[in-house]
Amino acid sequence: MMQISKQAVFYVPDGAEEGKAVARTTHLCISAHQDDIEFMAYAPIAECFGRADRWFGGVVVSDGAGSPRSGLYADCSDEDMKAIRVEEQKKAAHVGEYSFQLLLGHPSSAVKDPSAKEIVRELAEVLRAARPQVVYTHNLADKHETHVATALKVIAALRSLRPEERPQKVYGCEVWRDLDWVCDEEKVFLDCGAHPNLARSLSGVFDSQIAGGKRYELAAEGRRLANATFSASHACDTYSALNYAMDLSPLMEETADVAEYVTGYIDRFRAAVQGTIAKFL
Repeated sequence: MMQISKQAVFYVPDGAEEGKAVARTTHLCISAHQDDIEFMAYAPIAECFGRADRWFGGVVVSDGAGSPRSGLYADCSDEDMKAIRVEEQKKAAHVGEYSFQLLLGHPSSAVKDPSAKEIVRELAEVLRAARPQVVYTHNLADKHETHVATALKVIAALRSLRPEERPQKVYGCEVWRDLDWVCDEEKVFLDCGAHPNLARSLSGVFDSQIAGGKRYELAAEGRRLANATFSASHACDTYSALNYAMDLSPLMEETADVAEYVTGYIDRFRAAVQGTIAKFL
């Protein structure tokens, strides 16, 4: 049994025993907020959907209390919103046939606190129990501070594991900043073209966020469509919907410098732009 915080909510859509649901997970997404999973990790959700040999699991770290609200949700308190967002995330897990959905329920301030080691310990517990092949989280150039802080805690948790307990790959995905600026040969392409009806259903579950004045479901689909078309300038479309990710796998090693690793992408992109301009001057 995993040792996680008392406020955490654990949900298994098909009613399997908790330990079994975690252990069968092959693809795991760890996000900052409710709905981040569905926007950044639709590719593995679709890859696992309807399969008996692949299972998708989701972990949401923060409680979502600070979300904007209007209309039907205008008078909701922070506690109301936390409860609503938990139910929305459980609905998404049911629709997407996730192996399990865990909501840790930490305030955003704790997620962003570098000294909040309990969150790192909890994530390590989940990772150790699940032993996923692939982990998805936020990219480290995201402009949302809670997203970056979540990704850093995921990296810290992975570093605390023994090498044999770690996943094969770790990817940092698009949410509050896309990765179009990453050099093409370094982009990880996440194919989001399967089951488009499922993608729309998952995005539409989060009514409290959409009604709050942010059309996330349209924005997420638009980004995927744009990436698919603009991913190659001199070829017909290979994908119908596409997300980009950054390969964070090398950061599982404690010797890797996180900031230098991420800014290396920026430096190489800068050099590529300079090189193209220089050709025609």
